[in-house]
Order: sequence, then structure tokens, then C-alpha cells
Amino acid sequence: MSTTKRQVHLNVFLRGAGHHAAAWRHPDTHPELGFDFRYYLKLAQIAERGLLDSLFMADGYVGTGRRLEPFTLLSALASVTEHIGLIGTVGTTYNEPYHVARKFASLDHISGGRAGWNIVTGHTDATAYNFGREEHLEHSKRYEAAEEFVEITKQLWDSWEEEALVFDKQSGVQFDETRLHEINFKGKVYKVKGPLNIPRPPQGYPVLVQAGSSESGKELAAKTAEAIFTAQPTYGEGKAFYTDVKARLAKYGRTPEQLVILPGLSPIIGDTAAEAQDLEDELNAFNNVEDAVDKLSERFGVNLSGYPIDGPFPVSAFDSAKGIDSVNGSKSRHQLILDLIRKENLTIRQLVNRLASGRGHLTFTGTPIQLADVIEHWVTHGASDGFNLMPPLYPNGLEAFVDKVIPELQNRGLFRTSYEGKTLRENLGLVRPANSLLHA
Repeated sequence: MSTTKRQVHLNVFLRGAGHHAAAWRHPDTHPELGFDFRYYLKLAQIAERGLLDSLFMADGYVGTGRRLEPFTLLSALASVTEHIGLIGTVGTTYNEPYHVARKFASLDHISGGRAGWNIVTGHTDATAYNFGREEHLEHSKRYEAAEEFVEITKQLWDSWEEEALVFDKQSGVQFDETRLHEINFKGKVYKVKGPLNIPRPPQGYPVLVQAGSSESGKELAAKTAEAIFTAQPTYGEGKAFYTDVKARLAKYGRTPEQLVILPGLSPIIGDTAAEAQDLEDELNAFNNVEDAVDKLSERFGVNLSGYPIDGPFPVSAFDSAKGIDSVNGSKSRHQLILDLIRKENLTIRQLVNRLASGRGHLTFTGTPIQLADVIEHWVTHGASDGFNLMPPLYPNGLEAFVDKVIPELQNRGLFRTSYEGKTLRENLGLVRPANSLLHA
């Protein structure tokens, strides 16, 4: 019987000054560098020094001064890194499949096979307004369209056979036209002829990542995703999610090894537990509670300003005003927060502090050894394949994890001591997909 331990996979989610809501106010952060490429270069180099699988950039189309556009930033980072994967969010609702297929193929070529696509359907009417639409597309319709969108992009990547480029100087033939294929996709939402105007990506497809945890999201992930970013605040919830999604793979002819599940983890690390708790208290002291309450009111459709800040969260007011079925944004995140409130009987202030660091993800405050214990327990007991790291502070939080937690995981035989391959797929243990148009 093999005694080889399961290996932990780690992605780091890059986000401005850090993932804590008040990170930008902390004296150790530099929010003014949020649009400085050299800042992201430093973070990428720290992550690559720690041998992390990948880094991830989120995206959105509303709000002011939040983030750089992922394709541009990741393409720049590809030229100054060698091993780490580069995952960017691109929504399906406000893009076209041909554009996305072309851009990700380009990023995969530029990076030598390190690209990944975090597939989301988007949320909020505010986004719709920026694209000339009257309202955000209904939840189930977004996911129906997303299935077609992903299928089209895969077919477009497959529209070039591997041997299509020949560059025969004597004959004057650059590419073999018989090895390029129109896809002629006709669905309920999209019609795309093809072929793509760029050769098949080095990985076949960039690694396909999915971030939704609703029923529709889990089904889309089981059908199409190769990695999942999910929010599971407790081990029990993580194990239930992991078991559920992995069990759905068989009906699509897939095995559990073909999907890597990475819950979010927001760790506050100190050399002692007291030191870590002091840092958490310090961060929470910077919280703008009034602003947080206003945002919670907007999220739940209930004016919370009239309720005592240290009184219980008025769940019943939410239930009577706006049930979960009426939510057209991130249903899974709404439900997760409500479950958290009910389970722990949180006050409004306690909820603000809980969401400030992890936004509903798993949070941790303690020592490197204690954190390694948590990671080992989740991975070896079937609750995750690793984690999507969300350090509360940058760069200090990422440096603490790389310098203090990674060596502990390596000592336990749970994490690599060098990269296994050259591509993101190889490092995640994922197979390069065969060309679907040639094996139909």
C-alpha cells in the first residue's frame, strides 16, 4: 500500500492592500501602489518563491479604483515569472466567446502554458447598466448561456490541429488549411463559425476554473471546471461541498482527480497565538462599521441602521423582505452569510468583523504550526485539495505564509519542494485535453 501523502495545492488571490476590508488603513500596507506593476511583480515573486501553483486576479465592471484589468496585468507578469500559473477572471455575460478564446490562447502562448480562466457569470444590475442593458440577466439563464459560452471557447481552441503550422519556406506554405476547422456552433444563445485566428494553446485549454457554489454553479463546475474557488467557512461545510461536487463528476464521464477544489482561506499568522490575535484586533479596529452596515443593508435589502450594532442580526427582517430565491446576484454567498448568522447567533458588529477578513471564507488566526494542522486536516480528510489563499495584508501576510507555513507543510511531506512541470496543468496534476474536434 502506498504511503505517499496527498499533496496540497495552493493558489494566491491577489487583491490590492490585502483581503481584510480595512487592510488599506493598516500602517504596513501601501494602497497607493495598487496600480503599480512593480508591486504586483513583488507579490508574484514571493508566491513563486513559495512554489505556489498559481496566482489569481479577480475582475469586475463596476466600482472605482479597485483593480487593474487582469489580461493586461497577467500578460506582463508572464514575462517576469517562470513557473507560477496565471489565472484571470472573465465573465461570460458581458463578453463574447471568440474574444475570450483568443485572449486566453494568447496568454497561454505568452506564458508558455501557465494560463487559467476563472469563469463567472457576473452579478448586479449596475454591471448591466454599463453595457447598455436594462437589467442583469436572470440567474438560471446566465448559467445556461455560460455552458454554451465555455463549450464554444473549447471548440475554438480545438479548431487548430497541433500540426497546422508548418512554415515550409521552400514551398511557401505557412500553415496547412486542411488542419484548420470551422466549428459552426449553433445554440440557443450563440452562433459562432470559427476557426480561431490563433493556434491551439500550449495546454490544449487554459485551466478552467469556476467560482460559483450555487446549485447551478456546482453543476456547471462538475461538467466543465478543472478547479473550483469556493467559500466554505467550516470543515463540515467544506467536506459536504467536496463530497457533493466530486460525486457529480461521474455522470459527465469524469473522475475525482480531474477537478481540484480550493476553498478560500484568509489566515492571520503570528509567531504566537497572542500575536496573531493582536493583529486581528488591530485590523478590526480599522473597520468602518457604518459603511459596512450600509453595504450589508444593500446586500440584504433591509435597512440595518436602526438596529443596535451589538444586537442580534435581524434575520427575520431579511426573510420577510427578500428571500434567497429572489436574489439575482451571488446566491451561494447570500446563503452562506445567512447560514453563518443563524449558526453562530452573530450580532451585527460580529458579522461585520467576520466578513471583513474572509467575506464568508474560512478564516484562521494563530501560529504557522496551527495553520499547517488545519490545512493537513482538510486535505487528508476529504474537505479540499488545497486552498485559495486570501492574506488579510499584502505583502506581509503572503510573506509570512511562504516563509513560515510552506516549510512546515514541506516537512510533513504535504507540499512540493520544486515545481513538477512547466505548465499549470502539470503542476495541478491535470491532463492535457485531447482535441475534441478530432476525437468526436
